[in-house]
Parts: sequence; structure tokens; C-alpha cells
Amino acid sequence: MQIVDLNKQLAIPPILRLGFRPFFLGGSVFALLALPLWLLAVNGLTSDWQPAGGWLAWHRHEMFFGFGAAIIAGFLLTAAQTWTGRPGLSGKPLAALAALWLTGRLAWLAGAPAWLLLPVELAFLPAVALILGRMLWQVRQTRNYPVVLVLLLMAVANTMVTVGVVTGNALLQHRGGMTGAWVIVTLLGLIGGRVIPFFTRRGLDLKGKSTDLGWVDWLALGGGVTMVALTAAGLADQAHAAMAVLCFSLAFGHLQRTVHWYDHGIWRVPLLWSLHLAYGWLVVALFGLGLWHAGFIASLSLPLHALTVGAMSGAILAMLARVTLGHTGRELVPPAAMKWAFALLHAGVLARVGLVLLWPAPALVLAAACWTLAFGIFVWHYAPMMVRARVDGHPG
Repeated sequence: MQIVDLNKQLAIPPILRLGFRPFFLGGSVFALLALPLWLLAVNGLTSDWQPAGGWLAWHRHEMFFGFGAAIIAGFLLTAAQTWTGRPGLSGKPLAALAALWLTGRLAWLAGAPAWLLLPVELAFLPAVALILGRMLWQVRQTRNYPVVLVLLLMAVANTMVTVGVVTGNALLQHRGGMTGAWVIVTLLGLIGGRVIPFFTRRGLDLKGKSTDLGWVDWLALGGGVTMVALTAAGLADQAHAAMAVLCFSLAFGHLQRTVHWYDHGIWRVPLLWSLHLAYGWLVVALFGLGLWHAGFIASLSLPLHALTVGAMSGAILAMLARVTLGHTGRELVPPAAMKWAFALLHAGVLARVGLVLLWPAPALVLAAACWTLAFGIFVWHYAPMMVRARVDGHPG
């Protein structure tokens, strides 16, 4: 571990002492506001206000590359300190990076012209990849180099969507959004495959159980990268039998992982069952995408929302709750209300991908309400932790 000047570190405002602080807070507040704003737009209550590309383009883009990118950046910039043993990004450089992310969000909402929107929006993810890559390269941390590749792939997907919005190319927007979804699947498979079994064994004091599944783990990573490439190349825009086979294969592989990691003791620990449920939605989403490609279901929206709301957002909320506790010097015991936040989020997924088939308009409102309440509970309990110094007096 590189030695740091403690007094210098403690002179930095707490919100800027480590990457998770501004990005977890900014991303969760954004999540809290995003769906109510989207519902207002859907119901025609924002007709005098149009973001760049319109409200549908804004919703498609921002849930991946606004909300999702902020949390991913905060997690990786924080994890890099542990991976490398070097101080993480902090102080003015971290403030500048957070300001770049925030400027992108405001530019989209304000309907900024292309000459402003493009450089502001497209700079953020490459900047995070550059910072992370430099930290890993300095200590030759080769095991985590794939994470930099994932960030660059996400930057490519973001470029596709943003250019599609600026040029009015709806197909490019859709293709970029789906590419972003597969990038997130790949990252969830990569990071989730490490932390979920590790947290489960540690949290339940399980010993002697191997978490290595060999070819199944490689399938989860390699299959995800393959889907990113196929989608970016436009080979997944239409339903196809070969794509169905690939999706079903990935679903089977992730199901194998889920079953292997499972222990009935997780239901006593909200920080564990929330992660396992999120990974379970990944299996459901992949199976649903396989059904869509095979022609058995007509709506692509249902499996896509199982992926984004269930797997992506479920994993995000669970990791936000855990990482914030650990990196603010607290015991890994979340506020009691967080179990309701986790339950609300997953109830919202059920409404969005299940109840919506029977009761469309009310189900969408219910799903948005569950999401908003879940992130509202998180912000209420965790925002004070992120803007205050660690309780143990350490930097970070």
C-alpha cells in the first residue's frame, strides 16, 4: 500500500475523498428523479420541454449511460484502490470528473446543441477508462485489464446512441442502447462472478466450497463479449434462431452459476439475497431474449426491462448499500429500511415485466413508484454517510 499524507487526505472535503462518494450519490439522486420525470413525459405533462432527441431517446440513453455509468464509475474507481494498493482518485481531479458527468446530464435535459452535447457526453467514459487503466498499468494488475475493455466498449455504445440522437438515426440509437445493455451484462457477469460468491462465503462463514466453474465462467464472459460485438455490428437487430441459441446458452450458464453460489442462509442477510435476486433476473432476461429471438414472445421490452431494472438496477442498489458501508468504516449491516428498498425494487420489476401484460398503465405507474421509493429510501439513509468523513477516522 502506498503511503499517503494523512493530513492532506483529511483536508479534502469528504464528498471528494474517493470515487464512490460523488458518483453513488449523484447516480442515486438521478435515479430517484428519472422515472417520475419519464412518467410525466409519457403522460404529456412536459410537452413544452424536450431534452436532446426527445423524451424517449432521453430515457433510453440516460438509464444506461447517465445512471448506470455513474454507478459503474464510482464502483470501479473505488475498487481500483483495493486492486492496486494505490490511492484512488480524489480531490479536484475527482470533482472535475464528477462535474463532467453532471454536465452531460444537464446538457441532455436542456436539449443542448450537438456541438456542446457530443464532446461533453462522449468524454466521460473514456476519461474513466484512462484513469482506471493508468492505475492498473502502474502495478501491472493484468487480472483487471478486461474491466478497462468493458468501459471502452460502453463508450462505443454511448457514442452510437449519442450520434444517433444528433443525426436523428433511430436504428443507431436502438443498436447503441442494446449494445450498452450487453456491455452491462458482461460487466455484471465479470464482477458479479467475483463478488457474489465471495460475499456469500464470507457473510455466511462457508468454508471449503469452491466457486470456480471453469468453462461456465468463461461462457459467461466470452458469451457476453460476443453479444456486444454482434449487437454493435447490427447482427442482433432482428430475431434470429442462432441468436436464440446463444441467449439460451448464456441463460443456462448463468443459471449454473446462480445455483452453485446459492445457500439457503442468504435469506437471513439482505445484502446477500438482494444480490442473488438481481443475478436471478439476469437469467430471466437472457431466457426472455432467447424466447424473443425464437419468435415465442412479441415484446422485446419485457426481457430488456428484466435486464435493466431487475439485474442491472437490482445489483446496483445492493452494491451501493454494501460498498458505502464498507468504505465509510461501518459494519456491513445496512439500515433496517433497506430490506424494504430491495423488496420494493424487485416488486417493481415484477410489475414492469409481468403485471404490465394484464394491467398496462397502472403497472407502469406501480413499477415507477416502487423504483422511486427504493432509491428514495437509499438516498435518505445513505446520503449523510457519503457527505461525511469515515466513522473510523481513516481517509477515503
